[in-house]
Amino acid sequence: MRPQVLAIDFGGTKVALGTAATDALDGRPQITTRLPTRGAQGALKVVERTLTAARELLSTPAAVGVSTFGVLRDDVIRLAPNVPGWDGLPLPQLLRTEFGRTPVAIDNDVNAGAAAELRWGALRGVDVGLYVNLGTGLAAALVAGGRVLPGAHGAAGEIGYLRDAADAPTFADGHAPLEESVSGSALARHGSALLGRPVTAAELFAQRHVPAVAALLDDAVGTLSRTIANLCVTFDPQRVVIGGGLLGAAPHILPPIATALTRSVPFPPDLRLATFTDDAPLLGALAMALALATTA
Repeated sequence: MRPQVLAIDFGGTKVALGTAATDALDGRPQITTRLPTRGAQGALKVVERTLTAARELLSTPAAVGVSTFGVLRDDVIRLAPNVPGWDGLPLPQLLRTEFGRTPVAIDNDVNAGAAAELRWGALRGVDVGLYVNLGTGLAAALVAGGRVLPGAHGAAGEIGYLRDAADAPTFADGHAPLEESVSGSALARHGSALLGRPVTAAELFAQRHVPAVAALLDDAVGTLSRTIANLCVTFDPQRVVIGGGLLGAAPHILPPIATALTRSVPFPPDLRLATFTDDAPLLGALAMALALATTA
């Protein structure tokens, strides 16, 4: 039997696991298992159930790739408040205990999505690039030298903490101001308040005929477009790739971004949609595992 690698994606609502042969070419896992996160049970329970499922899926992986929400800092997870105990979780140590000498790579979910695009998708062959994930949250991944840059503290690309106004709250106040205004969760929250009923961010774009909704969306997309243009002025990427759960609204989102790049960036980058939307972090974890397996 060909050597197999294991990929794990820890998400806020679900955990996904997949396997692939070390000579996999297309980036799709051969076997996939999904578990509800059940975060209310606590972080250690989530990890315990996941590792039990991993043993059943593949007993002796050649390498393991892991994607998680939050960022990895000093061997613990930070900036991950949604699951009790995840912020401060020593995930690398738990994985070392489980997998022993098997090589393990860990990164956050957005960087993992960028890794999938680098190996198989819209960032393939790109030396300097930017991957922006528009989903429930908001974050980016910076690519240089054909690899994802973690930053000095593992937090490169955490653009949700950017401030677009002088009176915006700060991280020290317990806020992620940009994420709280333009992410999918923010749009759903504000849109639900405007319409007087629960709506998702994707559903909100179908309500643009309501003037207040149109104003909300125009403001959010304008802020996002300025932010991406500013990142491009700073970083000078060859290509910007937009991914995440809001890609269903791409016809409303991409044209303003393209206009901002053309008008504001001295050397406008190529703008593309991500190749992968569903399971991008799992595919990224798979890409990380395959990279380990081929260099071990």
